[in-house]
Parts: sequence; C-alpha cells; structure tokens
Amino acid sequence: MSRFRRLAVLWAALSLTACAASLGAPRPYPLAADGWTPAAAELRSVGLGLPGGAKLASGVHFAGGLNILAAPTSPLHSLSDLKLTGDGDLISVSDVGDLAQADIRLDGQGRLIGLDRLRTRRLTLQDGQPISDKSDGDAEGLVLTESGDLLVSFERRHRIWNYGPLTGLSDRPTSVRSPDFAFAENDGMEGLAAAPNGWRVAGEAGGLWDCSPARCVVVTPPPGAPIPDSEYRITGIDRDPSGRGWFVVQRRYRAPIDARAHVRRLAPDGTLGPVLIELKLPGVTDNFEGIAAETRNGKTRLYILSDDNFSPAQRTLLLAFDLG
Repeated sequence: MSRFRRLAVLWAALSLTACAASLGAPRPYPLAADGWTPAAAELRSVGLGLPGGAKLASGVHFAGGLNILAAPTSPLHSLSDLKLTGDGDLISVSDVGDLAQADIRLDGQGRLIGLDRLRTRRLTLQDGQPISDKSDGDAEGLVLTESGDLLVSFERRHRIWNYGPLTGLSDRPTSVRSPDFAFAENDGMEGLAAAPNGWRVAGEAGGLWDCSPARCVVVTPPPGAPIPDSEYRITGIDRDPSGRGWFVVQRRYRAPIDARAHVRRLAPDGTLGPVLIELKLPGVTDNFEGIAAETRNGKTRLYILSDDNFSPAQRTLLLAFDLG
C-alpha cells in the first residue's frame, strides 16, 4: 500500500471517531483548598472504528469509549498511566509531571459514557517545589499500594517516589526501592502495579522486577538487546483483581502510521498469555500506555488509556472492556 493510501486509511479511521457524538462538558469539580484544580474538557464517545481493526478474544466485550479533548495548554494531555481508586474514580499521571483524577460515569448497563469532576494537581520534588522541567517530571507509571500510598515511577531521572495516601498527598515525596539497573534515558520504568508485599515494575525495553521496601527481585531479566519500538513493549501494567497475576498493555509502532496495541495477561513468573485485545488500523488505535482493572458485577473490567504526546495528530482515548 502506498504512503498516500496509508494516510487515507488513517484519516478515515480518525474521521470516524471525530464525528462521534459530543457528550459535552463533564460535571465540574468544585473549587477547593485541597491542592486539586478543576480541569475543563470536552468528551466525545468513540467506538472501535472500522471493521478489520479491533480483534477481541472470545469472552471479551467492548464496554464504551471516550475521546477526551482539552485546550492545548491543559494538563489533560500526555497521560501515561492510570489506576482505579476503588470508589468509582480513576487517577492518571502525565509524563510532564501532573496528576489527573476523575469520577467514572456509567450508564444503566455499566457502559462507560463519561467522566465527571475532572481535576489536576502538579507533582512536587522532594524539597516541596513543583516539578518544572521534563527531566524531573517524566512520570510513566503509578500505583496505589495495599496501604493506600501513591507511588510514581519516573524515567530520564529514574526513580520511584512515594507521595503518601491519596486522601492527603505529601508535597515532599520519599524514595522507595526501584530496580538496580542502568535504564536508558527514555526507556525506563514504564509499568508499575501492586504486587504481593510491594510493587511490580516493568521496563519499557524489557525486564520485570518485584519490589518491596527491602529489595527488588528480578522476575524476567532485561534482554541483552533492548526491545525496539517496532516490536511489542509493555507500556502499562495492573494487578488482576482475582489475584492470579496481572494485565498488561503493549504498544508497537512502525513508521509511518502503523500503531498497534495488545492487552494480555501476565503470569507471576513473567509469562505472557494470549492476546485478549488487539487494536490497529483501520479501527481505533493510538499510543496506549495505561491500563487499570477491577471486578464489576462478577466480571473483570479493564480500562486502557492513550498518551497523545501533546500532539494534535493524536488523541487521549479511554476505552472499557469486560472479560467473561
């Protein structure tokens, strides 16, 4: 297929979602002295796009999708991970150093139809000052630990910081254990999830570790040659609410426009299961980096989130799927 035809297919897929019905503005977050700032956005419903794109394994069902549109300078861009808080909210982090939180809105059938009370908060350095540059603020993963603390993983200046309980975030984060590995500048700790007695870390270019306050143990060693962008790499991870392992989202990009995503199970020993969800052109696709899982009405509900890189050619998509 010629480059022109590839671009035409991409434009058709984008146009299909761009014409989706607008859901209007979310219900606003009230002004408060809690460190969170109300954020404005427009929401549009999205489907899975043209036939031949999305492939769902047996028992997997699409449960709604949103395109989150915000002003060019809004913190609601470049969102690189998300988790669920357990009370109907989601929390996300951007790779420029912002947290974003929202209430998930579902219809009577449990399908994702909106987000409400969107709010953002700037992350801080250990001296209490707001993060002010990309090298300090390139956050890629976050997790709520069993004790309720919010951990954030960063690349470029590779580290994991503990910001304390979500109900009372600290402006002076503390360092916690992270893998003893020389990550490349922009290929760091991309995935972060709860694990027994600690947290599981996934390296973007390969490698898995289980960490506790005392140490990190290698689950899968990083490969001798880093996994390239042109192959599937783990960009997000979350614990299976059943406790049987984890779910991961993987991304692959091959120039000029072949962006794909996979969702798979991850066993405790690091073995990847079959592909549960595949997203590619001519269906809906983008730079998916975040994943979150919960149990809802006896089934596993997954949410995946894309990072638009502050680019008008990309989108911030939140898609929901039910397993079982």
